[in-house]
Amino acid sequence: MRIGILTAGGDCPGLNAVIRAAGRKLLREGHEPVGLLRGYRGLAHQDHRPLDHAALSGLLPLGGTILSTSSYDPYRHDDGPARIEAAMARGDVDAVIAIGGEHTMDITRRLHERLALPVVGVPKTIDNDIVGTDRTFGFDTAVHVAAEAIDRLHSTAQSHDRVMVVEVMGRNAGWIAVTAAIAGGADGVLVPEVETPVEEIAATIRGRHDRGKDFSIIVVSEGARLCFADGRSEKIVANEETDEYGYERLGGIGAALAAELERETGYETRVVVLGHIQRGGTPTANDRVLATQYGVAAAEAVLAGDLGKMVALQRGEITTIPLSDVVGVKGIDMRLLELAKVFF
Repeated sequence: MRIGILTAGGDCPGLNAVIRAAGRKLLREGHEPVGLLRGYRGLAHQDHRPLDHAALSGLLPLGGTILSTSSYDPYRHDDGPARIEAAMARGDVDAVIAIGGEHTMDITRRLHERLALPVVGVPKTIDNDIVGTDRTFGFDTAVHVAAEAIDRLHSTAQSHDRVMVVEVMGRNAGWIAVTAAIAGGADGVLVPEVETPVEEIAATIRGRHDRGKDFSIIVVSEGARLCFADGRSEKIVANEETDEYGYERLGGIGAALAAELERETGYETRVVVLGHIQRGGTPTANDRVLATQYGVAAAEAVLAGDLGKMVALQRGEITTIPLSDVVGVKGIDMRLLELAKVFF
């Protein structure tokens, strides 16, 4: 069999480890893995590269993706579905392993249901917000980067008696924010799932100052809203423009929150935006292992004919679930937020 492997959506630590694992498993079983470049665009436009042993060598610790990536959605292009059907009719590939986030899993599900595309999905996102799996690869690395940044900010915040606001990624879910806040010993956290008034955070900061703590670290997810006690609530976007597929470009909540906290408390407040630093670089050992497990499991699912599924981690075991069950966004475990609040 000739099996296409693609990476779609945002880049993520561990992508190359999945490609390596799936490709090596397919080669071991006598099949031919093929890289589809820039997500589903590679399948639609016959943009392929061979994935032989040489191409798969040295990928385990490598950040980014050797296949490049894009958010190409065949259903947002008039000729997209027809191109996918033509690719399958030509025999470009016999099946596809699609590595991506919630948006990619939705595209993969529709292609399977509407065009009978033989596919298996692999859940990828630093946001850890994909329904049906306990953990996505890339999340552990992103949290590690954010927690290390918070550790470093503690010393400078304490030296200058400042409030530091740390903006982390998390469009629809606050997994990175709340987990990094716990790991880094932050003094407050704002997430998209819960509207927290500026006045509440300001009261926490003033309380710390009253106890002799003249600095504070506040972590905020990029998708959190700027909220006030009088009921006002605002989503902060980088600008009024959207990307080519209509998605808002988030960013700026950190600066907006910092300005409000400084006005409320009178304490000097600075903002640090971690941004794409969380998505780049070498994956942690945990992400390398999880990515390897996912890659091998995806190859095994394809070879077993277990199609229209997504590989998932559930209760410590790798399994497959129907793509039709991967709907919506997995919000944070509220118990984590309550745990974090113990220390605020």
